Amino acid sequence: MIDEISLKILKILQEKARIPNVEIARKVGMAPSAVLERIRKLEKQGIIDGYEVILNPERFRRSLIAFVFVMTNRPEHELNIGKSLAEIPEVQEVHFIAGNDCFLIKVRAADINELDDILKNKISVIKNIFSTKTNIVLSTEKETSRIPLDISVLDHAK
Repeated sequence: MIDEISLKILKILQEKARIPNVEIARKVGMAPSAVLERIRKLEKQGIIDGYEVILNPERFRRSLIAFVFVMTNRPEHELNIGKSLAEIPEVQEVHFIAGNDCFLIKVRAADINELDDILKNKISVIKNIFSTKTNIVLSTEKETSRIPLDISVLDHAK
């Protein structure tokens, strides 16, 4: 169960996952040991799934973002296709969606040539993929994996 203090802790961790436990404790007005225990409980309950470092894509020649709609010709194979798409290192997200297309994937590449290679040699070769439609991102105003947290989530998190 999440209470207001746990919610504050989650907000702090979403902002900066490597924040020292002592600093979290100071911000929420608790002992560091009590904060650590809460964090461990949140992890054990599956509320915190993990921690990851966010790298600057431009420093690793991965500044091109494309969203690709993937249509399959065999709906009964969608699970396998989704898993195959998820195994491609340049694919950051795989979403099974409603509508005419079956999947929406997010791809990061160095440039158009690399994106073309990924589409032709990694995505289109997956069995039972019928077609793809690619949208290239020209600029990004916001990109985050943070979940908005406010008091209203307390009732739903129980």
